[in-house]
Amino acid sequence: MSPRVLHDPVSGEVDLSASAAELHRLARAVAEGEGLLWTTAGPDGESLAGVEISDASGPGVRIGLDPARRVLLIGGDGDARALLAANLHDMADAEDGGHLHVDHFPDHPYLAEGSLPLVVNSPHGGMPRR
Repeated sequence: MSPRVLHDPVSGEVDLSASAAELHRLARAVAEGEGLLWTTAGPDGESLAGVEISDASGPGVRIGLDPARRVLLIGGDGDARALLAANLHDMADAEDGGHLHVDHFPDHPYLAEGSLPLVVNSPHGGMPRR
C-alpha cells in the first residue's frame, strides 16, 4: 500500500494515511534527509502525488507544498528531522490506533514556523483503545 496524502486548501492541513511499513519507509527517508515517495491517488482527485524529503538548513523541519507538482515537501536539519522520524516510527508501531498531530507552536521541539499542519493516521485506524 502506498501512502495517501490529502491537502485541505482551506485549512492548510495535510492528512497522511499509510501502512506501518510505509510509515517506517517515510521515517527512514526523513531521518536520512532524502527521498521521494509516490502516493495513492484517491477517487476525489484531492490526493497529493508524492512526498519529497530533503536535507535543508534549520532550524527545524519545514512542511510545505509544491502546488505545481502536487507534492508534500519535508525538509530540515538533521536533528529536527530525527525527532520527526522518531514520531513517525512511533505512530507506525502504535498498536492501539489513533493519530499524531504535527502543528507548529512557539518553541516547538522540531517544527519550523510557517509549516503546514500535518495529521499522521495510525495504520490501525480510529482512536486509541486505551
